[in-house]
Amino acid sequence: MTLRLSVDLDRYLATHRPDWERLDHLTTRGGRRAKKLSAVEVDELVGLYQQTSANLSLIRTYYRDPALIAQLTRRVSAAGSVIYGTRPRTLRALGSFFSDTFPAATWRCRRFVAAAAAFLLLPAIVVGIWMANAPDALDADLPPEIREAYVNEEFESYYESERAAQFGSDVFINNVQVAITAFASGIAFGIPTVLILVFNGAQIGFIAGMFAAVGQAPKFWGLITPHGLLEITAVIFAGGTGLQLGWSLVAPGDRSRRQALGDEGQRLIVIVLGLVPVFLVAGIIEGFVTGQPWPTSIRVGIGVIAWAAFLAYLYVQGRTAAARGLTGAFGENDERGWAISRRGVPAQ
Repeated sequence: MTLRLSVDLDRYLATHRPDWERLDHLTTRGGRRAKKLSAVEVDELVGLYQQTSANLSLIRTYYRDPALIAQLTRRVSAAGSVIYGTRPRTLRALGSFFSDTFPAATWRCRRFVAAAAAFLLLPAIVVGIWMANAPDALDADLPPEIREAYVNEEFESYYESERAAQFGSDVFINNVQVAITAFASGIAFGIPTVLILVFNGAQIGFIAGMFAAVGQAPKFWGLITPHGLLEITAVIFAGGTGLQLGWSLVAPGDRSRRQALGDEGQRLIVIVLGLVPVFLVAGIIEGFVTGQPWPTSIRVGIGVIAWAAFLAYLYVQGRTAAARGLTGAFGENDERGWAISRRGVPAQ
């Protein structure tokens, strides 16, 4: 069966490679806005773009050759940028990013997100249980009077230390920096990303254990849950991007490490960009909800609703996009846009 697929792929490549090379030629000549192409050549470019997109979909489904998929993805993306440069940019591109590209990228990264969750949550649980049941360990870390002041006053007053707008803005900026660092650290084989996740998990566990040790666990969870569910989940997703980036260097497949890093980086940066509004919402909740003198059930309820809506959106849209063959690369679903409206459905 493997030999037959290999023979079929060789025949497929021999048949379609001239068209791909012609697409490259027209894309190079067209430049950014296709001013150097005649009307006939623009139509040819659109047709080849559609055909190559269909080729890419077929190869991704049946042959799953990573190097060839990456090569065709770059070709389709480059041609799409020329074609789409001939029309005004609209909000459609932004809508497509959040309806297709971002969910597809997160769905593709889901196993690494699960690993990131383990690296953060397991230390949080272990350290939390340890601190809650080991008074000597707590005494060794912080004197009793400092812990008492932190639990009774400082932790809660932290959420009222600045005006809500300024506080939320500061939190948002800090969280985005953490996400970018977790992603970029993946270039060192993901090791710094693991350390970031473990450190943040241990820190959460230490504070939770400190509150639990004095019977104040409900106070801690009442303050951390409204914004923390969304915020920590977003950090875990960012950590997943760093782990997958690192894994592309450990196991690049039949690609060079440089090529694997570039291919994965293009998809994973999509997740980091998509998390920016998530951190913004978490910052707004932390600034305008967490510190309010409202019933705990209301504050926690707002956080749970925002968190559940985010996960449901990623699950539904991610599965749908993946079922259509999308992986989260920029430009891979362009065939649904302006080019299709001119020429119809791509040929198979």
